[in-house]
Amino acid sequence: MKLVSWVERQNLRFAIHGNPCVYDNATFPWALEIERQWLTIRGELAKVMMRKDALPGFHEISSDVATISTDRDWKTFLLAGYGFRSERNIEMCPETWRILQNVPGLVTAMFSIFEPGKHLPPHRGPYNGVLRLHLGLIVPEPHDRLGIRVGDQLCGWQEGRALIFDDAFEHEAWNKTDHTRVVLFVDFRKPLRFPANLLNWLLLNIAVFTPFIREGVDNHQAWEKKFYEEAQALRGQAPV
Repeated sequence: MKLVSWVERQNLRFAIHGNPCVYDNATFPWALEIERQWLTIRGELAKVMMRKDALPGFHEISSDVATISTDRDWKTFLLAGYGFRSERNIEMCPETWRILQNVPGLVTAMFSIFEPGKHLPPHRGPYNGVLRLHLGLIVPEPHDRLGIRVGDQLCGWQEGRALIFDDAFEHEAWNKTDHTRVVLFVDFRKPLRFPANLLNWLLLNIAVFTPFIREGVDNHQAWEKKFYEEAQALRGQAPV
């Protein structure tokens, strides 16, 4: 942890775009291309949502999430994370995966699903070497009943619009509407100058081998096996 704390200080010192809690989207021109193709992504999300009840609670994949969420009202559909790729999920959402190749330094990609009434209490991410993008895909009304606070900034989601922020700042999120909210959730390497960019790359790649990440991979693979076996069984029961 002393090493991580030292690297975090370098990340702050050598940040190319400074260290705001929320970024202007113009800082990352590639985000515009993702926004342009949001309807394609939402089209693939529709297939995933057909089996929403079979999706895992986030804490069922990443056990550390249990410190802020222990119910299944925050669900996830993982495409990739810290070197791991869910080939079956990518096969289900190939256009989304193609579009994500526009993200420099992609670390994590998933659909993040907030059920009605869900509230994540204030918390911060474990490491400031990544930034987070939320692309609004399903954003119910009224819009003043859901949102996210990052640092001292109160933000909302919009369908087809990206929100880019630093999750190392304290943040909390809520959905007080009667409907489900879904975003494309992406973490990418924070743009840094040398030598912090090299240190950050090394630390993120070392993380792949930590027990925390390995446990998450094992949990996801167990869920994935069950999910697609059930899908196969459902297809076998379908009338011809």
